[in-house]
Formats: sequence, C-alpha cells, structure tokens
Amino acid sequence: MSQPFDLPSFYMVHPARLNPHVEEAKAHSKKWARGMGMLEGSGVWEESDLDAHDYPLLCAYTHPDCDGPALSLVTDWYVWVFFFDDHFLELFKRTQDREGGKAYLDRLPAFMPMDLSTPVPEPTNPVEAGLADLWARTVPHMSRGWRERFAESTKNLLNESLWELSNINEGRIANPVEYIEMRRKVGGAPWSAGLIEYATGAEVPPAVAESRPLRVLKETFSDAVHLRNDLFSYQREIEDEGELSNGVLVLEKFLHCTTQEAANAVNDLLTSRMQQFEATTLTELAPLFASTGLPAKECADVLAYAKGLQDWQSGGHEWHMVSSRYMNEKVAAAASPLSGPSGLGTSAAGIKALLSATGAERLRGHTHIPFQRVGPSRLPDFNLPYKTTLSPHLEAARPRCVEWASRMGMLEPQLGVPSSDIWDARKLYGYDFPLCAAGLHPDADLEALDLGSQWLTWGTYGDDYFPVVFGRPRDLAGAKLCNERLSLFMPLDFADMPVPANALERGLADLWQRTAAPMDEEARRTLRTSIEVMTESWLWELDNQAMHRVPDPVDYIEMRRLTFGAPLTMSLCRLGNGPQVPQEIYRTGPMQNLENSAIDYSALMNDVFSYQKEIEYEGEVHNGVLVVQNFFDVDYPTALGIIDDLMKSRLSQFQHVVTHELPVLYDDFDLPQETRNILDGYVRELENWMAGIYTWHRDCHRYREEDLSHGPLKTPVGFGMAAVRPDWLREFGRAADLQMEATAGGAQD
Repeated sequence: MSQPFDLPSFYMVHPARLNPHVEEAKAHSKKWARGMGMLEGSGVWEESDLDAHDYPLLCAYTHPDCDGPALSLVTDWYVWVFFFDDHFLELFKRTQDREGGKAYLDRLPAFMPMDLSTPVPEPTNPVEAGLADLWARTVPHMSRGWRERFAESTKNLLNESLWELSNINEGRIANPVEYIEMRRKVGGAPWSAGLIEYATGAEVPPAVAESRPLRVLKETFSDAVHLRNDLFSYQREIEDEGELSNGVLVLEKFLHCTTQEAANAVNDLLTSRMQQFEATTLTELAPLFASTGLPAKECADVLAYAKGLQDWQSGGHEWHMVSSRYMNEKVAAAASPLSGPSGLGTSAAGIKALLSATGAERLRGHTHIPFQRVGPSRLPDFNLPYKTTLSPHLEAARPRCVEWASRMGMLEPQLGVPSSDIWDARKLYGYDFPLCAAGLHPDADLEALDLGSQWLTWGTYGDDYFPVVFGRPRDLAGAKLCNERLSLFMPLDFADMPVPANALERGLADLWQRTAAPMDEEARRTLRTSIEVMTESWLWELDNQAMHRVPDPVDYIEMRRLTFGAPLTMSLCRLGNGPQVPQEIYRTGPMQNLENSAIDYSALMNDVFSYQKEIEYEGEVHNGVLVVQNFFDVDYPTALGIIDDLMKSRLSQFQHVVTHELPVLYDDFDLPQETRNILDGYVRELENWMAGIYTWHRDCHRYREEDLSHGPLKTPVGFGMAAVRPDWLREFGRAADLQMEATAGGAQD
C-alpha cells in the first residue's frame, strides 16, 4: 500500500538514548499482558501483535535513565493504554456503540482509589484487570497530589474517547483549535507526563505545579507528541480505522489543501511547539524559581522533569521510526546525503533537516518590523446569527462611566509615572464601554450596567496602561511589582486593604468592594482568580514584546483568552446561576468547549478590528492575524481569510455543542429540569456576549483610522469631565445613537 504523503524533515535536536534494561522489560511485559488476558483469546491482540508493536522499546527510548523494575512498570502502563485504545476501537468505535462505550468507561475510575485500602470492583475484562494491578503497584511510591493529577489525566484519556466516538458517529471533523485541546486528553500525553514524574523520581512541586511555565511545558510536550503521532499514524487511522481525529486530516479539511501540504503544516506546528518548549525552559523556569523561592531540591526536580519530557520527545520519535504500528518509510531527511548518519539513535543527527526546521521559521518569529503601514483594518462578513438587544439604561450609563473613570484618576497622569496620561474624557466617551456592557447584559438595571461598564473600563485601562508605561521602557520588574500589588486590593475578608497608589489600584479597590461584597467566599475567590490570570497575562505580553517575539499560534490562542479578559466576564456571568449548577459541570469538555469557542470567536473578532491600531500605531506582536501571517509566511489578506475561517469554525462549534453535546451532558449527569433551564439561559447569555461584543466593535470609536490618527485629544482646562462641555457630551451621544439606528437593519441590531 503506497503512503498518502512523504514524511517531512523533523525537528529533533536531542539524540535518543536506549535504556539498558530493555530486554528485562520486554520479557516482563509479555508475561504481564498474558496474565491480564490481553493476548490469546482477547479478540484484540495476539502475541505477534505485541511483539511487532514493541512497547518495551518505546519505553526504553522514552525513559532511558530509570532502573529495570521502574522501566518494567512503566512499560506495563503503556501496554495497558495501547490495549485499551485497541479494545475500545473493536468494541465500541467500529460498532459506533456510544451507550455501551459510556458504561464501559464509567466503571474504570473505581479502579483508581486515592486510598489503597478502598476495595475495587471485580474486573470483568483485561482493561479493568490491568488498571487495578497497575494502580496498586504504582501509587504507593507517589504523593497524594500526584495520585490526584494522574487519576485525572487517566480519566480524561479514557472519557474523551467518547468525544472521538461521537465525531465518528456524526462524520464530523474538528476545527484546529478544538482538535489541539481535545487531543491533549484523548492522546494521553499529559498521562505520559505523569509517568515521567514516576520514572525520574522527580515529582513536580505543588508550589509551581499550576504555574504557567509548568503548564506550558506539559502542553507543548503533549502537542508535540500528538502531532508527531498524527503524521506517523495517518495511514492506519484514516485508511484502516475510519478515524477522524488526526491533525493532518483536520488541517487538510480546514485549509482546503492537499494531504502533503497538510502534513507539512502539521510538522511546522510540531516544530513550533517544540521550540516553545525550549523557550519556556530557558527563559521562564529561572524567574519562576526566584519568584517562588523554590528550594534547591525542588528546583532540581523541575529540571529533571523537564529533561524527562525532552527525553520522551526524542525517544518517542525514534520508536515511531521503527515500530510496525506506523507509517515510517520515505522520511524526507533520509534521502539527503547531508542528512548525517542513519540507524537507531541517530534521528537528531541530520544537519540539513535540522537547519531547514530551525532557520527561517524561528528567525521569522523575531524579525517582524513594527509600525508598518497597513491601512484601515479589513473586515469580513461576520454573519453572526445572534441579534443585539441593548439595556434601556445605556444613555444614562454613558456619562456616569466617564465620570467614574475621572474620579478614579484614569483621565490624568499618574504621579511620578512618565507617559501615564493615556486617556482623556473625549477618548473614553468614544470608546463607549457602556455600549458593550449594555449588549452583554441587556436585562441589567442602571446599577448593574454601571458596574459592568466600569469593569470593562478598568480592564481596558490596564491593558492600555501596561504596554505604554512598562512595555516601551522595557520595565518588566516594574510591571511585575505593579501586578503583584493588585491582589492586595481584592481581600477575601475585606480586611487590611492598603491605600491605592494610582488609578489602576483605586479603580480595582472600588470595583472589588461593590462587586464582591454580596458574594460568598468561594465566589470571591473565583472572581479574584479570574482577575489575577488576566493581569498576569499582561506580563506575558510584555515578555514577548521585550524579546520582539511573535507568539506561537497555540500559545497565542490560549493566552488570548486571558488577555481578552474572558475569565473575568465569564465568572461574572456564572454568578447568577447559583449553586443549582455544580462546579463539575463547568469543568466538563462540552461546557469548556462552549465557553472557549465563544471566547475565541470574540477575541479573534477583536484582532480583526484592531489590526491597524495594533500593527501600525502600537507596534504590537499580539494579534491573531499577525500570528497567522508569521506562522504561514503569508500576506495580510491571506492571513485574514484563515482567521475568518477559524472564527466561522469556532462559531459552528459553539452551535454544535448547544445542539448535540449539551443534551447528552444533561442526560449523562441526570440534571433536573431547573438546572437544564439555567444552563440554557447561560447559553443565551453567551450568545448575547458575542453579539454585544460585535456591536460594540462596529460602533465604538477605538479602531477606525479616523479615531487612531488624531491621537490623544488634550484639553486646556484640565483633565476629566470638567474638561468636556455637557453640550458636547450630549451631541456625541446623539451622534452615536443615530449611527446605530442607521445600521440597525443588518444582521446585528
């Protein structure tokens, strides 16, 4: 059978090493698999299948430094997970039996108790028997924190097989963002990362386990492992198994390109994710250690873990090159006389392949020329099917918002801070944040509309303030200190709040007291966290700006949700749902997909509208259109077309979740009708959210060339509302209303 494409030149700079205990693991794993019932009579594997797949070789390459017993245990885990994958395929994917698949998966968590004294059910198949045995042999050596993380990643790996099965049943191919996110769960690389902690004897310290650098290391590792596997397994999955969850197929359909072109694009993304791993290791771990005061032993554990992830990449690639499970002929690098030595363990030695994979792409990410003339932002037909309804209190909220910002000090320079006079009253009135709030919350009364408008004002003020005050002078230390102080103005008990030193602190203190006072402590904690992740994302932008680095596309999409302030607005939306909706519902795949697809649609819409503002006037590197231009090396119109397609696919996914996934979720959790009604109402809120954001972008005075070219409008009599005549405010508001009436006949009212 001919290959559907030639494998590309892979980026692999670290040579694979082979664990000397490979033969010990090989003998042990075969005996263990037979004892668990995975071979003769299983209907899935024969001994010849296990020999041909050679999982001991995989584990010996991916865990080169552990001792023999540890390697044998890790190998058993991999035999189990691959057997599960094939077992689930034969029993449920081929027959498209979702109900049976769900019942099968629902039993498995019972075989992973946190306390080993808890009895487990009697196994009824080789997967259950293997899991019970492996769990009992592994977890006594690990902390409870590791057990919880590993059990969670195992559950994700198992349960998200239903997502694959549902897509097969519907003949549905995921969009690229959805695919990357779900593949992390389905593909099991986070699960592999947990076994790396076991094999290296280096658990990730709890103090940094949830930090951005450690999250990025795990996610870039996961993405690279899965994208590499997609390239090697395309022929088996697509032509033999009828799979639809493969990155090459996803890009082939999304980009409307040939299979070879899609394979090359997947490899480019694989390379980008591996280089992001390297950048995070080299530039983010040391500052993390310093800022957290991590003890030397725990710093060493993190570095050993990172090295273990790196070893897995190299070893996993080597195994894919030789395993009979995969398509591994016609590797592009092998055809070149400059490739270097060939044979086992030499996959990182190809000079030509290494240069081609690291040269232009890596350089391009750091050589964008800022402040280029790009002209007015080009806008596609958004075709958003949701209509905007505005709060009747909009007109009253407009001057109140500007007056509040003036009282907080946002319309004047901050004492001793150069270039901090970023806004004046006329600019702020043109930004018209009450219009956005009125669309997001059309049922809000005046007090609630004021609060929503002022949160949008505060968040945007901070987003504008940080690049000017800290970004231009490259004052990263000052930005970090400023950000750390913000948490002081969100005390959970409302005690010991310091005196605000500037407008950013003053505005947050005011909003926190008015918003959090009626909440219980859990809701306050959730709100504070949503604000902290947003403000911390501003530091990520400053770091990239300082390195003059256009972000990796996956990193950009995920961080864009934070810089856009989506966790804050989502948190405020959820508050009204009350305790009737269990928090575990929001953590399910369908709910996360629902929210993330709405966020991505709106954040990318902002990138489309703000392209000229950010690229030409601000010298930004954080814009989705620019990220696509840089990654694919294409011009503005082509990149805009790709972004437009991605927006449409994310909107389509939102609608798909509402129509197909939420009803199944409701039934799976046996939710009462009241809770279903609340969640249906939450869907309507998200529709209002997308529609309101569109209407605001269309009608505000923040992104058009005529608004940008004037620059800050200074007034001779001071700052704030006193500088603007009341009659001018009335005329400005009347003009905005007339403009809205003129465009009310379109898809958006």
